Amino acid sequence: MSPYQSDLLRLLDERGYIHQLTDAGGLDALASKGIVPGYIGFDATAPSLHVGSLVQIMMLRRLQQAGHKPIVVMGGGTTKIGDPSGKDESRRMLTADGIAANIASIRTIFERLLTFGDGPTDAVIVDNEEWLGQLGYIELLRDVGPHFTINRMLTFDSVKLRLEREQPLTFLEFNYMILQAYDFRELALRRGCRLQMGGSDQWGNIVNGIELGRRKDGLELFGLTTPLLTTADGAKMGKTAAGAVWLNEDALPSYDFWQYWRNADDRDVGRFLRLFTDLPLDEIARLEALQGGEINDAKIALANAVTALCRGDAAATSAAATAQATFAGGGVGEDLPVCVLPAAGMPLIDALIGLGFAASRGEAKRLIAGGGARIDGEAVKDEGAHVPGGTERRISSGKKKHGVLRPA
Repeated sequence: MSPYQSDLLRLLDERGYIHQLTDAGGLDALASKGIVPGYIGFDATAPSLHVGSLVQIMMLRRLQQAGHKPIVVMGGGTTKIGDPSGKDESRRMLTADGIAANIASIRTIFERLLTFGDGPTDAVIVDNEEWLGQLGYIELLRDVGPHFTINRMLTFDSVKLRLEREQPLTFLEFNYMILQAYDFRELALRRGCRLQMGGSDQWGNIVNGIELGRRKDGLELFGLTTPLLTTADGAKMGKTAAGAVWLNEDALPSYDFWQYWRNADDRDVGRFLRLFTDLPLDEIARLEALQGGEINDAKIALANAVTALCRGDAAATSAAATAQATFAGGGVGEDLPVCVLPAAGMPLIDALIGLGFAASRGEAKRLIAGGGARIDGEAVKDEGAHVPGGTERRISSGKKKHGVLRPA
């Protein structure tokens, strides 16, 4: 039984989003009385966000589902600085045009998961370049600087961890927490925003914003963070051996996105269903209770639901059909990567590189030597192996990656 009275905090609590709250009672009372505008910021360091950001996007979705207003803050300004939280080194500096292009690309995932418009609970997207880009350096130092002490800034994990690891922390990055605090104050004044949410690594930045708003303007603001999200084996969400699991389809095919969720650890299934899908809690309880081979039904339900939310129903249906054809029927599905197979055939090494299973000849040779390469289901350990031409061939890398060589 949830200890909260408001629909918002009950929903977030029951689905496992709450780690820290600055004033649980105050926010619970506020959310019970009326609409609470809340925001999360997303820096535009790449053309797509990855799965590690999905819990934050889903939290904005829950905010709207509970009858409140999501504010998506695109970091057109803060991306120029770079958030040091959780980073061992400085980010690559992006141009203004590069940041603008990334923001335009990133918007698409929010448009799938949130309802935008002019209504009181409709989501809005704002760019913090709107106010950060207008700041004069001396004016900012005089207006905001006195409310931050170096002593306290050095205690925050984003700074402390970098210094402990003897990794450089530039003065540019050191200013990030001040600008994020300034964001919260500006959103409160401009948009009536009362709540900032984020991952647990953002706690210090969020508290700074709450204190700045209180000291400068007497504002009552609130903060909420999610638990640090890792998989059951301790890996960071959104990262695999093959690279980042991107949310945008042009950055990662829907079949690979579907497979990421289908291959979830048994121990993660229930938690992921609560965080990343809209399935009812009683249905989630039934699915996570499945034992043995039946747990695969829960994983398929997870993969279908998350892919449908992020990529659309058609993408989820197609990915599931491809998986069925590939694994159950022994055939090949439409979503698998395809490479042209010349009439004379081609070296297996070239096939592995062409399908994206290896980045270099050396990597392809190691894959073959380790027994991870297959032609039509048969393991091949000869690095000089040749794939015969004339008919369609299925090439596999390990048990989970498959591709098709198709005659020209």
